[in-house]
Amino acid sequence: MFYLFMKRVAAPIGRAVYRPKVEGLANVPAKGPVILASNHLAFVDNIVIPMVLPRRVNFLAKAEYFQVPGLKGVLMRAFFGGLGHIPVQRGHGRAARAALDMAEEVLARGGAFAIYPEGTRSLDGRLYRGHAGVARIALATGAPVVPVALIGTDQVQPSGRGLPRIRPITVRFGEPLDFSRYDGMAASTMIHRTVTDEIMYAILELSGQEYVDSYRPHPKAA
Repeated sequence: MFYLFMKRVAAPIGRAVYRPKVEGLANVPAKGPVILASNHLAFVDNIVIPMVLPRRVNFLAKAEYFQVPGLKGVLMRAFFGGLGHIPVQRGHGRAARAALDMAEEVLARGGAFAIYPEGTRSLDGRLYRGHAGVARIALATGAPVVPVALIGTDQVQPSGRGLPRIRPITVRFGEPLDFSRYDGMAASTMIHRTVTDEIMYAILELSGQEYVDSYRPHPKAA
């Protein structure tokens, strides 16, 4: 129910207010499994991608968002659930595998799964080296990967700011990437790195960001 509200009411309002410039929307399949691999500049990215796409998009989200008690918890669960977020536990050895399994389940159902290969938000606007999870998912499922560039969302919601501001937003969807040439090599870490780097280069071409060939430190370690 809340998903329908977000899609049919909140999303049109958001598009009317922010008037995002959307390029390459036809590159996203209207149905069937697809991985949306995007850069990540602000929390509002989680809202912008579903806002501009006609189909449902699933993300992974910290399970803590779904475990808040009381009325606030009810509202948070409705909000994140309405955005298509799937709760996943973090902080234990099996978390990464569980996250990949959930992504594969979404794609096996013919769904759209969005992922930020950098792993966390870029606080300086640069594009950091991608983690190989996106490659593992793509190789395990055979789903096409559509690179996505978000531009301007860091101005809508700069780091540390709660309420978003009205600023220009551009969302660019690149041409789908097909990695079927690596069939049978899904276990190779070298292939994981090759596929991930190809995806990150495609995002870089769309976003025009400066590239940093190192992983973005987790905020707690920054």
